[in-house]
Amino acid sequence: MVSKRRLSKSEDKESLTEDASKTRKQPLSKKTKKSHIANEVEENDSIFVKLLKISGIILKTGESQNQLAVDQIAFQKKLFQTLRRHPSYPKIIEEFVSGLESHIEDEDSFRNCLLSCERLQDEEASMGASYSKSLIKLLLGIDILQPAIIKTLFEKLPEYFFENKNSDEINIPRLIVSQLKWLDRVVDGKDLTTKIMQLISIAPENLQHDIITSLPEILGDSQHADVGKELSDLLIENTSLTVPILDVLSSLRLDPNFLLKVRQLVMDKLLSIRLEDLPVIIKFILHSITAMDALEVISELREKLDLQHCVLPSRLQASQVKLKSKGRASSSGNQESSGQNCIILLFDVIKSAIRYEKTISEAWIKVFDLVMLFIIYSTNTQTKKYIERVLRNKIRSGYIQEQLLQSTFSVHYLVLKDMCSSVLSLAQSLLHSLDQSIISFGSLLYKYAFKFFDTYCQQEVVGALVTHICSGNEAEVDTALDVLLELVVLNPSAMMMNAVFVKGILDYLDNISPQQIRKLFYVLSTLAFSKQNEASSHIQDDMHLVIRKQLSSTVFKYKLIGIIGAVTMAGIMAKKLVERENREPCVTSLLQLVHSCSEQSPQASALYYDEFANLIQREKLDPKALEWVGHTICNDFQDAFVVDSCVVPEGDFPFPVKALYGLEEYDTQDGIAINLLPLLFSQDFAKDGGLVTSQESGQKLVSPLCLAPYFRLLRLCVERQHNGNLEEIDGLLDCPIFLTDLEPGEKLESMSAKERSFMCSLIFLTLNWFREIVNAFCQETSPEMKGKVLTRLKHIVELQIILEKYLAGKRKSEKNQESNPFTIEFTGKEEKTSLLLHNSHAFFRELDIEVFSILHCGLVTKFILDTEMHTEATEVVQLGPPELLFLLEDLSQKLESMLTPPIARRVPFLKNKGSRNIGFSHLQQRSAQEIVHCVFQLLTPMCNHLENIHNYFQCLAAENHGVVDGPGVKVQEYHIMSSCYQRLLQIFYGLFAWSGFSQPENQNLLYSALQVLSSRLKQGEHSQPLEELLSQSFHYLQNFHQSIPSFQCALYLIRLLMVILEKSTASTQNKEKIASLARQFLCRVWPSGDKEKSNISNDQLHALLCIYLEHTDSILKAIEEIAGVGVPELINSPKDASSSTFPTLTRHTFVVFFRVMMAELEKTVKKIEPGTAADSQQIHEEKLLYWNMAVRDFSILINLIKVFDSHPVLHVCLKYGRLFVEAFLKQCMPLLDFSFRKHREDVLSLLETFQLDTRLLHHLCGHSKIHQDTRLTQHVPLLKKTLELLVCRVKAMLTLNNCREAFWLGNLKNRDLQGEEIKSQNSQESTADESEDDMSSQASKSKATEDGEEDEVSAGEKEQDSDESYDDSD
Repeated sequence: MVSKRRLSKSEDKESLTEDASKTRKQPLSKKTKKSHIANEVEENDSIFVKLLKISGIILKTGESQNQLAVDQIAFQKKLFQTLRRHPSYPKIIEEFVSGLESHIEDEDSFRNCLLSCERLQDEEASMGASYSKSLIKLLLGIDILQPAIIKTLFEKLPEYFFENKNSDEINIPRLIVSQLKWLDRVVDGKDLTTKIMQLISIAPENLQHDIITSLPEILGDSQHADVGKELSDLLIENTSLTVPILDVLSSLRLDPNFLLKVRQLVMDKLLSIRLEDLPVIIKFILHSITAMDALEVISELREKLDLQHCVLPSRLQASQVKLKSKGRASSSGNQESSGQNCIILLFDVIKSAIRYEKTISEAWIKVFDLVMLFIIYSTNTQTKKYIERVLRNKIRSGYIQEQLLQSTFSVHYLVLKDMCSSVLSLAQSLLHSLDQSIISFGSLLYKYAFKFFDTYCQQEVVGALVTHICSGNEAEVDTALDVLLELVVLNPSAMMMNAVFVKGILDYLDNISPQQIRKLFYVLSTLAFSKQNEASSHIQDDMHLVIRKQLSSTVFKYKLIGIIGAVTMAGIMAKKLVERENREPCVTSLLQLVHSCSEQSPQASALYYDEFANLIQREKLDPKALEWVGHTICNDFQDAFVVDSCVVPEGDFPFPVKALYGLEEYDTQDGIAINLLPLLFSQDFAKDGGLVTSQESGQKLVSPLCLAPYFRLLRLCVERQHNGNLEEIDGLLDCPIFLTDLEPGEKLESMSAKERSFMCSLIFLTLNWFREIVNAFCQETSPEMKGKVLTRLKHIVELQIILEKYLAGKRKSEKNQESNPFTIEFTGKEEKTSLLLHNSHAFFRELDIEVFSILHCGLVTKFILDTEMHTEATEVVQLGPPELLFLLEDLSQKLESMLTPPIARRVPFLKNKGSRNIGFSHLQQRSAQEIVHCVFQLLTPMCNHLENIHNYFQCLAAENHGVVDGPGVKVQEYHIMSSCYQRLLQIFYGLFAWSGFSQPENQNLLYSALQVLSSRLKQGEHSQPLEELLSQSFHYLQNFHQSIPSFQCALYLIRLLMVILEKSTASTQNKEKIASLARQFLCRVWPSGDKEKSNISNDQLHALLCIYLEHTDSILKAIEEIAGVGVPELINSPKDASSSTFPTLTRHTFVVFFRVMMAELEKTVKKIEPGTAADSQQIHEEKLLYWNMAVRDFSILINLIKVFDSHPVLHVCLKYGRLFVEAFLKQCMPLLDFSFRKHREDVLSLLETFQLDTRLLHHLCGHSKIHQDTRLTQHVPLLKKTLELLVCRVKAMLTLNNCREAFWLGNLKNRDLQGEEIKSQNSQESTADESEDDMSSQASKSKATEDGEEDEVSAGEKEQDSDESYDDSD
């Protein structure tokens, strides 16, 4: 081989630099060329040309390709042999290379040598490759020529540094580099590496990129380490080469530690990298991650790569401002598109890494980036459930707020758009939740998907929402309709394109509630009467068609839909009056249509009046239309219901008619009265079962059922016309009603069923009238009007008591129930009358939320005026306990309906469902935030009432020497005040337990409420921290515990304090106070019920006992105290007595105590971590001591079944006994494995104690089988299996500790709970099959036993049953 001149690195570098500088001075276009005739064969006497011709290549001049006459491999072999066998070898190598150098001085010839050779026609069928290599490539494949050829190419390359393409659009430098790729063999890889790195250091940037990216194809694996080191150094020196270098490093076989250093280097420079370079850089970082450092790298990457603001905050925001500037329309548009493409590429890289690398996916989940969670959810189907669980937990904890979700969609909508189906799938899953915060998040996903995605995705969103609406799930329907309402406001034009989907819901109206029907028709009406008249006309036609069809139906359910839909549509049409003046006749005609279709049915008319009233209250009608409506309604109301009070109606009435409940005490000749009894008589007695529209004396007869709804409509019209002034109708507050003596007295027994029914209906309608009167005038400010409202409130309470008496004495009569629509709601089983009335709340008129402003009233002075309008006397009207209780009960029901999350239950297809919102139709039209805000305004007066009731019970206890229910106590007053106390605590609990406080926008509400409570304790500064307010509020509420009159109140107080505690971060000390308070309530003697039986329900006792055990610092000690002290006291006490320490523990409530203690004991031991050999000795001792206490408690509890052997107690014992044994196997046995040698006696003692307990469980199994109680025997197989596992596990533990001799088997007989042997037909033959262990100190202990069956030893491990006894249990 020809010796070649080797230069040092510095010499080579200087040489190459010199060549490059010469090239710059002499442009390529002026280089001298040898002149050749085009397409002529190269003919000269050089050894280079001759040897190539002999080997099979014909050199061509000009633009023609060199010709290859033989197969490529044959050429290389022939040339190699020719050179080797040449007489002047190895000198011939130098001559051959010199000939090549001379030949390639001509640019065209050089180009031909770099381009592939042309294969001659007769050689096309040769067995070689289907393509032809270039001459240079063929020569590089010959080992003896390769070093010299490479040197020649590297010397030639600098000449073309600054000429990217020649006249033929061929990039010569790139062509030269390509010759070095994919060589079959590199003779001197180290030298080649050195030359390439020197070349990279001096080459222009574009050529540097090409050379670097070609390195994996040029170098062999042995050179990868050296190249990697050189490239890492270059990475530090030249930031512009970061992308190609990292791209190459990902393709090289490098040491992981080296890649770790490079990755850290790149991470440090991440903030200064251009957006278009990020995809390659992130790809390198993600590919270099290992399972050990995944979380650390992803966390750092998340900090430096701000995905939430689209990668790089400062640089990208600046570029976005630049891109969106209006002055650079075309160029900035291209740049913006390029930036978006880079972002999409970046996320494609991340998606790829997540899809194929589980560790990266898990790390991103732990770091928690919202857009990454969406990507993982759409990319990896196996993690969908896990992602949903993570999101649910984050949403519940308040970590994900609406602002975060909105920014995610606004920044990453291009990425999320491609995952539309996955986003909608996630939203659908979240909407199935029971948690309101999760449902709200799901609805936001739908909202922002519609807002930011394209038309196709918008159509999918609307389709998904329609599916939810037709699902039959109440919570889903409400949420989906709310989203549609938002979308109609957000983007009406886009919703118009999808209106046909929404219109399809009209075919599925059977199973949605009235409030949902309102929302649906609001959406459709908004679309139908939008600005796009032509596009929306078909919706108008369909809606008119549906409404007319429903209104004309004889079925009330469908008529109801028509009325609600028509009035809702009229409201939307009325909104357009300002824009389109021609809409007024349409609104009027639509309302007249509803009126005419509903006047034949009292229920339909009442609904129409209520819907019309809501429309007036909600929408702003045209003043002229409002004036016309108000005038018409006022006249019609007077004609229908109002008569002169001085003219008593005459007729064949069953009862004498009197004007009752008038508030004006002076005589008047022009007074008015409500003509109620004659109207009701005309309906019920004049025509049995007939319609209410009859003609009498030429006057239209209106049903009295419409009295209250009609008045509500009248009141709201007047209120809207006169800005809240009700002077025009204030006479209705005073006026009497034509009734009869309502007090039943002795005549109740002599009444017929029809007369009783009539009286119930009369009182019912009077109650509804007074309720609407209170609704109307509750906000009047004058003392006189306030006094009258309080009097009406008192009348309501009195009438309810009278109605209860009638209901108690009312006989069942199906015939009368069918014929009288007013009394159908009062039928039912023979129950307490108060309960019947309570269950009928939905049929009374709903109290408005404003009514509760009456709670502000203390003492109100009412002036009685003489005939000359002078003050004659003063009467004091007070909000008494019965009226207070009435208001508090209604308020608590409203809060329960609005603030308690709805329980989403699946409803069978096409099945109707009841609603928890019946009776709250007006309330449902307000948001929960509005309700909470209104009730918070009442906190101060409610605190006043709470303190007054507290003082009442304190004084009562002091007067009766601590006995609150002593002989001197007024029983009725005591019960009313106790109920008020309970309702107030219930309202406070409902308010502070509202889930909406987790949302940031409601934090101010919570803060202001806590300020009210804390200010009751002491007046402090206005700007106290939240923690301080929570602490003061806790102490304020805690102070009420001394006056708690009933167990129910105690439970609500505890729950209220727990809710306050949950909002605090420092809750350890207060948690102990909860436990102490709960224990006080358990140890208090509570007043008895009516029948000498405790009025404490089992559910309430269960709840309070759970709270006590969950909050106490030592559950085991608490259980031991109850089971070891309280229960023995109960056993030794008389039959109907209770424990002296725990008075709530009686023979009736024992099963509750037993169930809670067993459940909490099992739950506690499950939390104990199983011991490991690595734990310290101290930890082993602590855990062993804890298990000793737990087993002792279990032993005490399990032995109680010998005294209390009722079925519920035995059931609890079987269920939780098995669970405790399983926990012992999993949590305790590993600890005993490591503790046996050092604490042998303690372990054996523990096992012996536990063995006695398990023997009793075995006896319980026998007891269950002998009594053939299937409710108990269903637990026997699993329990016996667990006991047998324990035997084997104890044996394994002893074997592990080389103490196998301590284990032995004895015979165990089947016994009952009292220890008596159970005789079975096979007992004589099968005793040998039954086994048992002994863990004790064996000989001495076994001798001490009298019977083999008693010999089981410690923890017995458990008695194994015979096959016969096991079969019996199946």
